[in-house]
Amino acid sequence: MSGSIFFEDYEIGNKRETIGRTITETDIVMHAGQTGDFYPHHMDAEWCKTQDFKKRIAHGTLIFSVGVGMSAAEINPEAFSYGYDKLRFIKPVFIGDTIKVRVTITDKKEHKRPNQGIVVELCEVFNQHGDVVLACEHLLLAKRKNHK
Repeated sequence: MSGSIFFEDYEIGNKRETIGRTITETDIVMHAGQTGDFYPHHMDAEWCKTQDFKKRIAHGTLIFSVGVGMSAAEINPEAFSYGYDKLRFIKPVFIGDTIKVRVTITDKKEHKRPNQGIVVELCEVFNQHGDVVLACEHLLLAKRKNHK
């Protein structure tokens, strides 16, 4: 899809996938500084050695924001983000992991504004092993064609 995409143009089952992006220590440090989340799971390598995963993990909110950014490759002037539902951090992401995103149109719903509808996209973030590490539903508020 490219250009102007209206509510009627979205088809359930359509998918798009991104290329990969490797998560770095710099990503984690910058995210901690931006959010104030210096929790030891992300920042303390020695403490993490005593925990289940044995190494630092990326913030779930970092993976969410990077994944959302990766999936926003095209600008559609006829739709905008209405929010996210059912956000889950399924598996940890570690420094050096490479993530990819798959977005699938799963539903279309009516909206109280008759000139718009809601498009539901399932966003799944995968690591380099093909494991889903994050999933959520992205809601798009899309204009209808020729509605007065």
